[in-house]
Amino acid sequence: MKIGFDNDKYLKIQSEHIKERIAQFGNKLYLEFGGKLFDDFHASRVLPGFQPDSKLRMLMQLADYAEIVIVISAIDIEKNKVRGDLGITYDMDVLRLRDEFQNRGLMVGSVVITHYQGQAAADIFKSKLEKMKIKTYLHYTIEGYPSNIALIDSEAGYGKNDYIETTRPLVVITAPGPGSGKMATCLSQLYHDNKRGIKAGYAKFETFPIWNLPLKHPVNLAYEAATADLNDVNMIDPFHLEAYGKTTVNYNRDIEIFPVLDKIFEGIYGYNPYKSPTDMGVNMAGYCIVDDDACCEASRQEIIRRYYVTLGRLAENEASESEGFKLELLMEQAKITSADRKVTIAAKERSAAEGVPTAAIELCDGTIITSKTSNLLGACAALLLNAVKHLGGISHDVHLIPAEVIEPIQEMKVKYLRGNNPRLHTDEVLVALAMVSITDPNAKKAIEQLPKLAGSQVHTTVMLSEVDRKIMKKLGIDFTSEPVKKKTKSL
Repeated sequence: MKIGFDNDKYLKIQSEHIKERIAQFGNKLYLEFGGKLFDDFHASRVLPGFQPDSKLRMLMQLADYAEIVIVISAIDIEKNKVRGDLGITYDMDVLRLRDEFQNRGLMVGSVVITHYQGQAAADIFKSKLEKMKIKTYLHYTIEGYPSNIALIDSEAGYGKNDYIETTRPLVVITAPGPGSGKMATCLSQLYHDNKRGIKAGYAKFETFPIWNLPLKHPVNLAYEAATADLNDVNMIDPFHLEAYGKTTVNYNRDIEIFPVLDKIFEGIYGYNPYKSPTDMGVNMAGYCIVDDDACCEASRQEIIRRYYVTLGRLAENEASESEGFKLELLMEQAKITSADRKVTIAAKERSAAEGVPTAAIELCDGTIITSKTSNLLGACAALLLNAVKHLGGISHDVHLIPAEVIEPIQEMKVKYLRGNNPRLHTDEVLVALAMVSITDPNAKKAIEQLPKLAGSQVHTTVMLSEVDRKIMKKLGIDFTSEPVKKKTKSL
């Protein structure tokens, strides 16, 4: 994979820029932190060279300046909202985030429960946090937010919220997911600080869209593809264009809310320190792209992956038709089709020739390997074995797992566990391979190749099972599937 992003430069100039913004506001800044801190794999895919934990590492350079406030919505607590990537509820993720931050030497000052209206589940969670000696604050739902400026900027609005006690110059406001109330938390603090004679500042840190790339740059189109379910739309920032005569990119929600923020800032400060939504941002990622062509190609591939994700969600009735239309439009804007993903063509061609479900993988050196469904293995499981054999220089004719090892596992699955699909999934194949490796040096050598699969691309002609998807993610493989449900048969 060609490197398109200078990660070391990013860590340096991003932390320096945030320090400058802190100084701009008299040594107190509330920084709304969007996106994922620990595992921003979207950024690492569209900006090859960007490390998934770059934002966290950047914060660690500011550890002596910063404290973290984790925000969670009482509505999400009540609904038991789940993070799709981790499979855990938002309230559990608050505790996970706290542990992750503290394990890296970052100070977590408190937790704020927003949109509070006396929800019983929120009260239970607050009690749990307090028993763990975690400072917990309540921020209330404000009627007419965000348009009712008079109420918001009053003692019955922000003034009703608990004041968050902080001790450090940089207060990072983060959350398990979108819609948690990060911006409102920042603005509420500005209101309370102003009442106390503290002239604190606010800034926003979002990696995407990248404000100093063109509107239809593939990196920015990939962001729209990633947020199609939220209906985010990249737009030229009209306020920045009017104020400075310069074209910059932001997204619809920030642009739509800016007139409201303008009045809120005027109510708090007596003036607005920002002339545009772009002014509020501190993102320096655009200055760290060193190979634009590499980032463009990586972003086009990401758009195709997102297209297939949406097709799969549509097949499962988990997405709206409008999401599908939006991805098709983004594909057109990026001037790409699914045929621009090499493994897609390879998997489809073999499926057409064999008449069975198939899979294809493109390794990091560009080698493409295919597999098919058999009586013993699913196409994805077979693909892993074919790939590690290639990487380990093991002949394709070698059977890493003998049939006499596979067949008892199949009998267990169907006869005793009452399953319908006798074929081994990827996790079962890897366990079987580990058992065989005790006596077979080829199997041991094959296992040692697994780390080399990270960054590979996979396409399957049928939708993957949940277990296969999880194994692919754990191996660091980017995968897509045709929106076709596979059929199973019993032994």
